Amino acid sequence: MVGDKRLGEQEGCSAPGSETTWRDEEAALALSEARIELELERSGRAASATEATAPPPATAPAAGPPSATAAPAPSPAPSAPPPPSATTAPPTTATAAPSATATPPTTAPAAPSATAAAAPSAPPAPSASAAPSAPSAPASAATAAPSATTVPASAPAPASAGPGRQALHDDAELAPPAALHDGHRAGASVVRPAQLPAAVADFTGRAEAVRTLSELLTARTGGPAVLAIAGTGGIGKTALAVHIAHAARRHFPDGQLYIDLRGAGSSPAEPEAALGAFLRSLGTPDAAIPDGAEERAALYRSALEGRRVLVLLDNARDAAQIRPLLPGDGAGGCAALVTSRTNMADLEGAHLVDLDVMSPTEAFALFALIVGEERASVEREEVMDVLASCGFLPLAIRIAACRLASRRTWTVSVLARKLADERRRLDELRAGDLAVKASFELGYGQLEPRQARAFRLLGLADGPDISLPAAAALLDLDEEDTAGLLGSLVDISLLEPTVPGRYRFHDLARLYARACAGRDAEQAAEREAALSRQLDFYLATATRVYAIERPGERTIDHFEPTCHPGLRFTSSAAAVDWLFTEADCLIACALQCTGASTRRRAADLLMAALDLAESGARSPQYESAARAVADAAHSAGDFRTEARTRSALGHLYSFTGRFTQAELELRIALDLAASDPIVACRSLNQLGILALGQGRHEDAEAYLSRALDAYRADGNEVGEASALSNLARVHVNRGRTRTGMELAEQGIAIYRRLGAPLRLANGMYSLGIALTRARRLEEALVQLTQALGIFKTARQPLWEGMTHFRLAETHLAAHRPAKALVHAEQSLALGGFGGESRRPSFLTVRGKALSALGQLDQAVECWREAEAICERLGSPELDEIRRLLSLKTSPPSPVAELLISQPEPAGDVDPLSEREPPH
Repeated sequence: MVGDKRLGEQEGCSAPGSETTWRDEEAALALSEARIELELERSGRAASATEATAPPPATAPAAGPPSATAAPAPSPAPSAPPPPSATTAPPTTATAAPSATATPPTTAPAAPSATAAAAPSAPPAPSASAAPSAPSAPASAATAAPSATTVPASAPAPASAGPGRQALHDDAELAPPAALHDGHRAGASVVRPAQLPAAVADFTGRAEAVRTLSELLTARTGGPAVLAIAGTGGIGKTALAVHIAHAARRHFPDGQLYIDLRGAGSSPAEPEAALGAFLRSLGTPDAAIPDGAEERAALYRSALEGRRVLVLLDNARDAAQIRPLLPGDGAGGCAALVTSRTNMADLEGAHLVDLDVMSPTEAFALFALIVGEERASVEREEVMDVLASCGFLPLAIRIAACRLASRRTWTVSVLARKLADERRRLDELRAGDLAVKASFELGYGQLEPRQARAFRLLGLADGPDISLPAAAALLDLDEEDTAGLLGSLVDISLLEPTVPGRYRFHDLARLYARACAGRDAEQAAEREAALSRQLDFYLATATRVYAIERPGERTIDHFEPTCHPGLRFTSSAAAVDWLFTEADCLIACALQCTGASTRRRAADLLMAALDLAESGARSPQYESAARAVADAAHSAGDFRTEARTRSALGHLYSFTGRFTQAELELRIALDLAASDPIVACRSLNQLGILALGQGRHEDAEAYLSRALDAYRADGNEVGEASALSNLARVHVNRGRTRTGMELAEQGIAIYRRLGAPLRLANGMYSLGIALTRARRLEEALVQLTQALGIFKTARQPLWEGMTHFRLAETHLAAHRPAKALVHAEQSLALGGFGGESRRPSFLTVRGKALSALGQLDQAVECWREAEAICERLGSPELDEIRRLLSLKTSPPSPVAELLISQPEPAGDVDPLSEREPPH
């Protein structure tokens, strides 16, 4: 934070007893003079009477210190009773504050004369000519900075200012109609507070926010501008506000007020005390400041009317705290700038700004400004690692940079390694009195017990964000109560909304939440129970998605039971949307739940979410989670869980082109738990697919026949249809085209009978290949085109790529090379399962299409690229590609003969799941 934010001592003091006698005498004298003056004014001889009886012109002006050279701070109330006029005068006289000739607000008793005596002053402003303060005057009740300037008005004051004027004020009958803060119109000096904290010397970034807020702050709209900046602790709210305020000072020539309202702490400042501090800073004597908050607010608004003052309300707790401190509608030249961890959505008429973390460019600029541009540029990549560890939070970046700047022997990589350890990161982010942890502790300390529990437990979830239903499961609450709790955490910037219904932590806030959850050993059971509930939610809901996509699939009947029912969906589209939206969180949950009580459910969750692996969108994350669960199960001797997870890994490796690893994992799974229906059916089916892709047709037929028997023994008709479709491919490749088509049609018939239209896509894909081999090309195009539409809608890019490749083959066989070229290029753009191992097939068919179109040079380029890949991978297409290159001409007609003689490319057969692609 910027500036001193400590609130001062409570207001209120008494005048020294030694001055009582001469003050009483002076008061009596002044009262007599005032009565005479008033009578003369009423009789029309006020001007001459004043000239004859008044002392020399205003030694102590009404709204300022006793001379233009002294700038003491506002004084506390003297021992005289408070003025009654604050509550009895009509509103048009600024709540009847004393007149412009009343007691000066800040004077020190330099000499006991009738014209200079005043109440003892508060600690003086830092001015060389300021009068010393009275020893008994306590500090103001708020940290409004004491700096102020007094500017002489155009005419001298009409009467003396001293205790006698207080006596005049106490006499309601004699109180003049002019308000205290009309002193600049009556000829008194005007106090111009200048209380802004020092600007941050190395402030950088936030260019758009600075521009927008500066424009709003200085715009004249008829009423006072109110800007409220909200954000989490350490995000730079105060630095931004102070920077903008300093830049806008010239637009507010009547002064700038500042106060730290301590809203993030356990004892926020009371509006009444803050108003008292502001009124003193504006030149109001303590004796003229009423006791009640409403009366003070009214007097404060009157004091600002007609002026151009900037009010910076820093570290506010909520809108209720700052409403009394805002300028009134009559102060159109004023503006208020508010910072808070709370979103001020209920602050009427305010322009709200939610401050986010710095961009990487801004963060690097701040870091380099502190440590030096040269030092930062030498290890730029390591600097970015540091900034990522800081979550691009300005406070954390400043601390990290300051630590590095003060240690000349450190390199940036040393700091990056220290911050890489999440368990130590918050402790490392401390420099002097700056600490990220302390910033979060302020916010956490003001939470109610239910909020604190929610904050701690939500921090346990590893995903990048969390949905409302998942949070409700984790907290063991209904969604309505959970929404209220999460909303309250958002309001105080401990949690961030992403899209409607989803929330996230800042990375460092999450670490702090976890640290809070781990402080008490007794909370271990609560932590474990929370993560178990979240796992149950994801498993139950993913199982529902699996069932919707695969009606009749019995795999889910073998999953572990859950204590959560899961979400219900009205359509397949909604179900698959949920699966892909929750993909990162779901996989992170499985990775987190490798303990004895959760790893079986984690393995089943990964099995239920195989579509994520098959789509290619989350393959690395899926692999990490599956490997972690398998390793944990192996260490614990949990063979069934290990086998299921290794089966899932084999499925994943088949799609990413790691066929040797895939076969190894599937064989281990069978050895570990051949009696488990999930492992037996899926592993045998996938081993058959791998053998088919490698041209081992006899092995493929043996594996797939065993898989078909296993599916039928389990009563799993969907799995049976999958095995039939894959066997159809084997028959076609072994020259049994008629039986191949029959098997493919049997699989499609099962899919249709079970009412799984999306599941037909894989069956249509297999039948389309069989029809192409049988040279029933138009029928093949119909099947493949329908399958392509389903895959596209289902957001399965790998299957789209494979189907475009098959369509290119079929169009070439039909002597339509232009259409074949379009599909070949689409297959290259989308890729396909099998990773790089599929690319030679796509390049080869594109080269054939180009050659048929007479573009031989481009065709040769494609074949040479395919040759290089095949040499590196040892692919079976290598001989065919070399033959094409040796011809260096268009392949001989008919093209269909060439295509049908090609070896079956690895990995393009129907997968184990034979599932309906998500959409």
